[in-house]
Amino acid sequence: MIEQVTFRGWQHCMRLSNGTVDLVVTTDVGPRVVRYGLAGGDNVLCEVHDEDGLTGGDTWHTYGGHRLWHAPEASPRSYQPDGASVPFDEGEHSILLKPAVEVATGIQKEMKVSLDAAGTGATITHRLTNRGLWPVRLAAWAITVMAPGGVEVIPQTCVDTGLLPNRCVALWSYARMDDARVRWGELFVVLHQDPAVRQPFKLGLTAQAGWAAYFNKRSVFIKRFPFMSGETYPDFSVNFESYTTDFMLEMETLSPLRTLQPGESVEHIESWMLVADVSYPGESEDDIAAVLTDSCHINLSQPGRVI
Repeated sequence: MIEQVTFRGWQHCMRLSNGTVDLVVTTDVGPRVVRYGLAGGDNVLCEVHDEDGLTGGDTWHTYGGHRLWHAPEASPRSYQPDGASVPFDEGEHSILLKPAVEVATGIQKEMKVSLDAAGTGATITHRLTNRGLWPVRLAAWAITVMAPGGVEVIPQTCVDTGLLPNRCVALWSYARMDDARVRWGELFVVLHQDPAVRQPFKLGLTAQAGWAAYFNKRSVFIKRFPFMSGETYPDFSVNFESYTTDFMLEMETLSPLRTLQPGESVEHIESWMLVADVSYPGESEDDIAAVLTDSCHINLSQPGRVI
């Protein structure tokens, strides 16, 4: 079912529902997904209520939810205002959001949001097209802003490469390796979102497994994404990044870097799912692995969507 609704003060939103989960995109700003959750349940995405219903202006706003950027991050390029209304096309189980070309960058964003007919699965297709007059080098950057209070689990790359390194870890200038919110385990990197800690923290990883999970309010949000071996990614060539501060945690995935000639596009696809009635089991990696295997049906012995 697809219907027009008002959500968080935005009058023109589209709600996709299959009876198990629902997903809301707003066409007043964006492109943004502003809700994803079990039908009648909590929104797993962050809601910035100070910005409810806000539109227009020449300043970029967080809003919360899920958005599409292009990497590597730079100001003002990454922070182009997206407060204008967004044209859309409605499909059988999908909404295609296609805002105007960014005047300052010449890049046009597209986001197609599809909901499975049954279950909790959703597919988010991100596309960036160079509408300018000269080549642009960039990567598609999909950023899901999660509600506070949860715990993120990112699988470590465990491929045996002998005498050579097998993964990259990127840290930002404000990130401390001894930050109490992060635990560097053998199987997983675990990052806690703490509403009492405003100091930002950001890391990037080579995530060959192609998934990451976020435990919160007795559910697990699982994001799947491709990893393309041999490609160059932004930020020391990491394909997954996570940022947290006091009001949210971001799960960020990236496509490989591409030089887009005028008219060319890059596409990046994520798959989402939500598992109900599952809580974070604590700091034991064996317990985390058991929950992910038994309740979330993640195969920890093999990489995910490796291309």
